[in-house]
Amino acid sequence: MKTLIDIDEGLMKKAMRSIGGLTKKETVEVALEELIKLKMREKLKGMAGSEVLDISLKDLKDMRHRRAKKHHSAESLN
Repeated sequence: MKTLIDIDEGLMKKAMRSIGGLTKKETVEVALEELIKLKMREKLKGMAGSEVLDISLKDLKDMRHRRAKKHHSAESLN
């Protein structure tokens, strides 16, 4: 989708540097993906212990730790 928007030039440069010198398009896409992930995590945390999601915050943290450990192990194989 093509969209024309005004973005603060300094903010864009800072974002591009922090992500590693991607293009403006890639930077915006990464930023949007990260925003979505953040909001999903916040939503899950808010549901912890509810009838909808019968899991505690500690359980979520343990799952994240196991996932990170597994991801780290897989990277070391490459």
